[in-house]
Amino acid sequence: MRFNPKIHHRRSIRLQGYDYSQPGLYYITICTQNKACIFGKINNGKMVLNGAGTMIKTIWSEIPVHYHGFDIHEFVVMPNHIHGIIQIISNPAPVGTGPRACPDNDGQPIKGQPQGIAPTMTLFDIVHRFKSFTTNQYNKGVKQNNWHPFDKKLWQRNYYEHVIRNEKSYDQICEYIATNPQQWQDDKYYV
Repeated sequence: MRFNPKIHHRRSIRLQGYDYSQPGLYYITICTQNKACIFGKINNGKMVLNGAGTMIKTIWSEIPVHYHGFDIHEFVVMPNHIHGIIQIISNPAPVGTGPRACPDNDGQPIKGQPQGIAPTMTLFDIVHRFKSFTTNQYNKGVKQNNWHPFDKKLWQRNYYEHVIRNEKSYDQICEYIATNPQQWQDDKYYV
């Protein structure tokens, strides 16, 4: 079915006017396209990752290595989705906002002009990069390791996020993430 703006209304699930680049804790859920169970299986209340699930977990764990000012907290890979908490600790000054100091032939700094301002990283940017990189890696796994192919897209178009505003909410979300494999039969993403 083709997109028809009269019947297909795509509303944003983001908080209107909220700055998703500001420091804070964010609970994220990302689902596979068509809720395909391709990351492993639940066995006796524990998630058993397959190769694809291990790749997803590894890439998530490397977020703080590749993105300065971001950290990760509780996380779980489920058969057809992930849950995790991303923390924006700080956002470094945008690239190109001040004079550059490049050494000349004698090793003395040469002050240069800024080359433009790079945008500040947001939660959306991190999730988008995570989805893009894992999709590329999954494609390689399909070709090299015979992982189950996916239908057109690995991930659903959007993702769920929740701004964590206090310690009680944080503790409840951490508990939910940690016990999610034990609750698989009752999970709304269970297929």
